[in-house]
Amino acid sequence: MLKDKLALITGGGQGIGREIACLFAQQGANIAIFDVREDAIKEVIAQTVSLGKQGLGMCVDVSKFAEVEKGIQKVVDKFGKISILVNNAGITRDALLLRMKEEDWDKVLNINLKGVFNCTKAVAKIMFKQREGKIINISSIIGMRGNVGQSNYAASKAAIIGFTKSIAREFASRNIQANAIAPGFIQTEMTVKMSEASKEAIIKQIPSGKLGEKKDVANLALFLASKNSNYINGEVIKIDGGMV
Repeated sequence: MLKDKLALITGGGQGIGREIACLFAQQGANIAIFDVREDAIKEVIAQTVSLGKQGLGMCVDVSKFAEVEKGIQKVVDKFGKISILVNNAGITRDALLLRMKEEDWDKVLNINLKGVFNCTKAVAKIMFKQREGKIINISSIIGMRGNVGQSNYAASKAAIIGFTKSIAREFASRNIQANAIAPGFIQTEMTVKMSEASKEAIIKQIPSGKLGEKKDVANLALFLASKNSNYINGEVIKIDGGMV
């Protein structure tokens, strides 16, 4: 489905990003990874190579434009193109607003939102010249409904939605589609740390009666990255078991 495409996935060394990277490689794409964990990067690239595809992984802080630009140049030097960008890198620093530290607000906004800006701006130059491309931004249902103790995370994910809709309009004439995925509660390293009582309380709010799986998000990303979604642009697709 993605034969000979080059997919760049931020935060691709772990969690949902890793699942997306591996699925894209299975579907024929070459893979580039930005992450901050060198061991995780090596594991994903090794898996990519084992599937017969080329891989390139780099430690990049997506909140720093100079690092992003340098990393993207290395990707282009190796592969000559960037077909797909998945802006997945994100963190949480949860606290009630009155207890939230300014540095925790700034850290979340810098990585979750500014990182999307930095990577999209740098990659857009490449895609404009190619006159084609797919941009997939990972938002969250928390950006649509909010959540106690996550005002920083919710703000970053809500902003990604507005950003996605704006660039979809800006880039459409160059045959570039931009869409967002808003996952609900997915079984990842983050949810593993939650108490059983917290998980049960969340599951009660989900009509499907269970947490989602990383492959659910990856399968949707695959559709949005493929030619099957060429007439879908500026959309925010929830994947939350009916929670929102």
